[in-house]
Amino acid sequence: MNILIASSISQDSIEQLRQKHEVVCAFNAPEDKLKSLIRDREALIFRSGVNITADVMACAPHLGLLIRAGSGTENVDLNYVRKKGLTLYRIPEPGAKAVAELSFGLMLALARNIIQADGLLRKGRWAKNELAGYLLTGKILGIIGAGNIGSRVGRLGAAWGMTVVGCVKHPSPERSKQLEKIGIRLEEFDEVISSSDFISIHVPLDDS
Repeated sequence: MNILIASSISQDSIEQLRQKHEVVCAFNAPEDKLKSLIRDREALIFRSGVNITADVMACAPHLGLLIRAGSGTENVDLNYVRKKGLTLYRIPEPGAKAVAELSFGLMLALARNIIQADGLLRKGRWAKNELAGYLLTGKILGIIGAGNIGSRVGRLGAAWGMTVVGCVKHPSPERSKQLEKIGIRLEEFDEVISSSDFISIHVPLDDS
């Protein structure tokens, strides 16, 4: 199979693909270069940071498979994918774990003024009595978009002793039960916004 890899992925993975396939790499290349390199490709692998437009895909008459390493699909023309009957696979799990942990880390940094305190300490100033710190334990964490990533953030919050509320685009009794099992109470968007001490947003980039 002829493969174009348009984003940086594990070098080990690239070498494994090269053992059985013809692979071309063009990480985050501009559209003109993608159009040139994709012409004889049958598969395209990409992450965020590169736009897979209809014009790019139209240059590849043999293209049948797209693999999105990650969750979002805002950087690929889904209308073209559906129109041409292309197969699109997402691989969200590895990235979801990393994003969830980073989100919780940023929340800790915010609550404890870690970045500000670190900057002052590096300048020789011990600002312990000047900076307020807040516990996450006992606070309400709101998750806007309690999907693959958001639910992981909520699970970390529940383990930390936070009350976790979340909302999803298409709520249902089944989804509510699933989230309740990992410590997330499903609520309406307005309730999540109005009741939360911290809010973590995990939704696709679209007009809404």
